Amino acid sequence: MFNEMYNNNNSIRKPYKRVVKWIDSVSENNLKNKHNEAEKMFKRIGITFSIYKKKFAAERMIPFDMMPRIFTSNEWNTIQSGVMQRAKALNLFLADVYNEGKIIKDKVIPAKLIYGNTAYDHNMIGFMPPGKIFSHVLGIDIVRTSLNKFIVLEDNCRTPSGVSYMIQNREIMMTMFPDLFKENKIEPIDEYPVDLREMLASMAPPKCKKDPIIVVLTPGSLNSAYYEHSFLADLMGVELVESGDLFTENDKVYMRTVTGPEKIDVIYRRLDDEFLDPLCFNQDSLIGVPGIMNSYRTGNVTICSAPGSGIADDKAIYSYVPEIIKFYLSEKPILENVKTWNCSRERDLKYVLSNLKELVVKEVHGSGGYGMLVGPNATKNQIKIFTKKIKNNPSNYIAQPTLALSTCPTFTSNGIAPRHVDFRPFCLMGKDVKVCKGGLTRVALKENSLIVNSSQGGGVKDTWVLQK
Repeated sequence: MFNEMYNNNNSIRKPYKRVVKWIDSVSENNLKNKHNEAEKMFKRIGITFSIYKKKFAAERMIPFDMMPRIFTSNEWNTIQSGVMQRAKALNLFLADVYNEGKIIKDKVIPAKLIYGNTAYDHNMIGFMPPGKIFSHVLGIDIVRTSLNKFIVLEDNCRTPSGVSYMIQNREIMMTMFPDLFKENKIEPIDEYPVDLREMLASMAPPKCKKDPIIVVLTPGSLNSAYYEHSFLADLMGVELVESGDLFTENDKVYMRTVTGPEKIDVIYRRLDDEFLDPLCFNQDSLIGVPGIMNSYRTGNVTICSAPGSGIADDKAIYSYVPEIIKFYLSEKPILENVKTWNCSRERDLKYVLSNLKELVVKEVHGSGGYGMLVGPNATKNQIKIFTKKIKNNPSNYIAQPTLALSTCPTFTSNGIAPRHVDFRPFCLMGKDVKVCKGGLTRVALKENSLIVNSSQGGGVKDTWVLQK
């Protein structure tokens, strides 16, 4: 197991030396006080997330860890190059599968895996959005297994969350520890909202001949990421809207204002496809905008990210991403995939059922750490239950080996101790491709736990990318 703070000889790695020196200069009691202060700041700001996959919805404060996670500039270059490569390839894949379907005709990916997938949106067939970009904001989940090895766990091409935590983590750290930022040359991340707005504006429909009117479309205050929706709208200086604030007329989308209707050009949508337009998707949806898909397809509004983008981050497609990169870019993947078994394949299914105790099993469309089996930590009864689930619906599951996730120093009730982490950098796809020089580090606060999701007890920490 790789501890990111130490070399093989147990000496402190160079990127962490100044932080460790600072830790050593502060008493244990002062560290505890600082940690408590950081948590209070999170509470005052109101940084929350919601858990609603239970009988009752619950709003919780996300745990914050004040020990930073640090990348060198060389490490970052590898991550950034790999993320940009995947973002480009996945967008080319989306443009292809909704139009010519070359990758299917060349039998790189089985047709049934695309056309039979619930994430494939038939409303998008034959349509090409502005700039041929389908997925505009991507969050690529990465784990580190050794000094020089970074592996992609999954791609998030629909509505990835976590940017607000990334920005607030940094603001709190800079407020509490200004001396650390003077001593360490750290890449800034505060330009992300500006870059996001510029990207959204660049994706305005060709028909738009003025400064585009941009809105953030949220499902509402009960959504788990509502804090982030309002946070980003505020930082971009655009309106946060719900379905009741919008209406369509003559295939155009308008926002209700006190001075009358205002035409909308770009919608940064933060709700799932299923609920976007009751005329095309779920007819019972009360949080969508009737007619918005017609407005989109006639070129009067741009939706970011495009409906149907989810086919690119489907876990069944994930195992084909190296082939997708080679097919569209003629390049070798910079970042590796985790070895993945698709239970829809008879051979893979047999292997998974015989080795559940050693594997991590995930639902193809699952998220948030729900619907998972972590084999090494599972009871006999949990294994039995999952065996039945997989047999009943094999195509709904994939399996991966248990990875030796790297650890980072983390503040615990017993002092500073290593805890497992993952990393989500954010990539913006517009006329240009930009990766924010930081990201969301999630940390499993429970000892030996590999589940970092906030909904499952995980926390967050600031991520530093050191300048050269």
